[in-house]
Amino acid sequence: MSRAGIHIISHTDLDGVVSAAVAWAFHRPLMDPVRVSLTGYGELDFLVLDSISRGEPFIVLDLFCQKDKTVDEIDRLAQPGDEPLFFDHHQSTLERYGSRPWVFVDTSFCAAMVYYRWLKERSGDAGGLKRISALEGIVEVANDRDLWLNRIPESRLWQAMITLCGPWSVLMRIAGNPSPKLSREEFSAASSFVKDQEERFRTALEKASRSGDDLLFVGPGSLEFGDVSDFCGLVLDRMESPPRVAAVLSRRPAGDWNVSLRSREGFAGRVTGLLRDGKKIRGGGHDDSAALYFPPGYRPEDIRDSLVSAVRSALESDEPAGISLGDLLRQAMEDK
Repeated sequence: MSRAGIHIISHTDLDGVVSAAVAWAFHRPLMDPVRVSLTGYGELDFLVLDSISRGEPFIVLDLFCQKDKTVDEIDRLAQPGDEPLFFDHHQSTLERYGSRPWVFVDTSFCAAMVYYRWLKERSGDAGGLKRISALEGIVEVANDRDLWLNRIPESRLWQAMITLCGPWSVLMRIAGNPSPKLSREEFSAASSFVKDQEERFRTALEKASRSGDDLLFVGPGSLEFGDVSDFCGLVLDRMESPPRVAAVLSRRPAGDWNVSLRSREGFAGRVTGLLRDGKKIRGGGHDDSAALYFPPGYRPEDIRDSLVSAVRSALESDEPAGISLGDLLRQAMEDK
């Protein structure tokens, strides 16, 4: 069966694209031909298992598989002393799989920074380190955007470039020109896009449904790919009485539903953990930024109701337990 020199699998947001660019720059002269897949959680397991079936080396960045079968297969193949296969920064990955030697997780940085720093600290390939050094600036931009540090004004414009041109176009731009400085034309187009984006945000808020303090839910059609992080950031950080969770629903090309979740107190990750079953409903992410994938047969209102129920279940689990029999006995003894 045919196989590439290495298969780089990464996410489709700015962090994932920059992660893929770092891996491509480091590995390309060493393991040509390089195969690159930019994808989401829904397709990751298939891509990993496909590489395994081909005997093809692979590396996964900013994502983690959703099926136990895939994890078991990697456990079977991984050898002591091998370099990690997965580089991630999501809390959910750290909690569930952080002890596995083929997983490297650091929640302090975006995935691109996690992988970049790992290479800088561990790799003995001077040529590879020289190649990725040109990407340090764009890695900083991705880290600023993904962690919402807001120290680099152009980081929002770079995320706009993802939405405007698509992840593959931005990957090509970075491969051809790794400078984080946008050209005059790029800056103009991205700035205009952000201005239009603000109008989409206004429309999305008008159409959104609110379930008390628990959830603000935006149905399909109001926002474009890539709008989610900025929209939810504005909702959670600037709204006078923000919800616990902001959710944006979109239909994927395969027909299933993608729900992007954002929060500020860990509810996005908790909702994802409560609803995903690894079969019909998949998902992953970190505490305040996560995603769920529902089958095509679900209605938007069904998905919304499931999210509300999960938020309320998480809240109920935080409440102190009710009065127990032991409490009643102690109280009775004190009253005597």
